[in-house]
Amino acid sequence: MAAYALVTENFKFMSLFFKSKDVMIFNGLIALGTVAGQTAYSVFAFDCPCSSGRNYCYGLAAIGAPALAFFLIGIMMNKSTWDLVSECRLRNCRKLSGAASFALLGTIIGRAVVAPLTWTVLSLLRGKAYTCALSEFLDPRTLEGFPSDQGSELIGWLLVAGVSLAVFLMLCVKRCSSPLGYLQEDYWSEYRSNEKTLFQRTASAHALLLAAENVKSFFGFVALEKEEKEQLAEHQSAGPICSTNWNRVTGVYLYREKNGLPLYSRLNKWATYSLENNVEAMEKEMDTFN
Repeated sequence: MAAYALVTENFKFMSLFFKSKDVMIFNGLIALGTVAGQTAYSVFAFDCPCSSGRNYCYGLAAIGAPALAFFLIGIMMNKSTWDLVSECRLRNCRKLSGAASFALLGTIIGRAVVAPLTWTVLSLLRGKAYTCALSEFLDPRTLEGFPSDQGSELIGWLLVAGVSLAVFLMLCVKRCSSPLGYLQEDYWSEYRSNEKTLFQRTASAHALLLAAENVKSFFGFVALEKEEKEQLAEHQSAGPICSTNWNRVTGVYLYREKNGLPLYSRLNKWATYSLENNVEAMEKEMDTFN
């Protein structure tokens, strides 16, 4: 039981990897876009220099440079990256356990490697870049039918098999160690998606109204579009939000409960304690990571 509890504690955060169908669809679209980009590059841009001393570097660059660029872009575009940065900046990561850190970095890297892996696998299966790089060390006159890309295809298929097995094992670990049933996980995914959409929409309207008030106070009037005027008439005014509350709803968050009731996000936690008007408990709990 102790071993099971340890495994559950260390891996329950793995549910970050595949929490929603949206993640799988998004990853699929990234992979398809990478396939299209790699195909276009292979047809229109790739041209092995066929020059001693240049083939190896060119071949490796054709595989590695785009993969590295895709990886860094994936890291930068992942909201969890900046949540983690905010967590470290605002709360010095003092509540961030080793297991949670592993899971967060895993979900960030896991999403970021979709495009690089797709690019690398396709490059190996097509074999042009691999053959170009390998030709640096071989004398084509000594080989029958040179060049051959069978070796790169084997590496590509082995990489596909390895990644597929790793994904399968992670899904198994996630299902076995998740503290939630699959129905509640689906609900949590829907909640997060709706909260994000409504928060962004409301934040945009709030920023518009606050800006309109400030511009009007300076010029005496404000030039608004018809839709903006309707929003202003409906909401009247928007006051600034203090930095403390912004910081309380910003950062890393994993599943937590209060008195047996789920808290699905930092915003959900903030709203719960605000309704109770329990400032002391809020100060303590809003610094809690999970």
